[in-house]
Amino acid sequence: LTKEKIGGESRDIERAEQIVNSDVFVNVHYHGIPVYIQEVNQNTAKIFPLDAINQVQEVDLEGLSETGPIILH
Repeated sequence: LTKEKIGGESRDIERAEQIVNSDVFVNVHYHGIPVYIQEVNQNTAKIFPLDAINQVQEVDLEGLSETGPIILH
């Protein structure tokens, strides 16, 4: 899977919203750190690192990248 930036354009905001509403866990990173997107607001998203779920922060969509869904066996 290729690394794809999420932030930057309105279609990227739509993609971030699709990820939030997806039934599949999508592998997303914020500047290289695996994160979960809780909510999308205009050009920002509320996220938390997967290894620190209590550290919720609001970040620019520009720093988010998608590497594809997590496949569970």
